[in-house]
Amino acid sequence: MTKDEIAAILERVPSWPFERQQELAELALEIEADANGEPYVASPNELRAIEEARASGIASREEVDDALARLRKV
Repeated sequence: MTKDEIAAILERVPSWPFERQQELAELALEIEADANGEPYVASPNELRAIEEARASGIASREEVDDALARLRKV
């Protein structure tokens, strides 16, 4: 994708629904942090989803504990 194509997309972003704009902003910040070598920080929603998986039995306790350990370590 060229810089011009990226610029064209970014010009259209204000016309998107607010939630989609927020999603793009969060993704862009994650990409930027990764490019700068910063560790990933799980969002409260992601941590909540992991906890829900533990409670529901979708994931084993060990799988959930491993996921949480990795997220909290960074």
